[in-house]
Amino acid sequence: MRRNSHVRFCSRDGIEKQPSTITPKEPDFVTHRGEMKGISYRGNRICFGRYALQALEPAWITSRQIEAGRRAMTRYARRGGKIWIRIFPDKPVTIRPTETRMGSGKGSPEYWVSVVKPGRILYEMGGVSEIVAREAISIAASKMPIRTQFVIAG
Repeated sequence: MRRNSHVRFCSRDGIEKQPSTITPKEPDFVTHRGEMKGISYRGNRICFGRYALQALEPAWITSRQIEAGRRAMTRYARRGGKIWIRIFPDKPVTIRPTETRMGSGKGSPEYWVSVVKPGRILYEMGGVSEIVAREAISIAASKMPIRTQFVIAG
């Protein structure tokens, strides 16, 4: 059995992504910071599993936080069931080196974030009992920098 074969990384189109790294393959450009106004109209319904973790606040969630939540859920479930990650960090955050003079362009990408708005489903889980899913998702929720809630499909 391949490593992490029970974990599925889903894009907005429902296409599965490779679980080895949580960064885009080829970064094309450096984006603007943007705004996080409003609620999430896409990705706010449970599509794959039975239980889910839903965001209640807007935030940038880093690839490290996403990976920490995934590892916590996988460890608690002990290879039981299936986990879907519904967010992908596709926004680069650039940081200029310290003590650098003005000019000389934008800084290099330091880490990647996913822009999350209220209502967005972060993780989904299926194939386990509600007690196991509730506990695993609550552990993953403690790794997130925002308030979240446990959601059941139906």
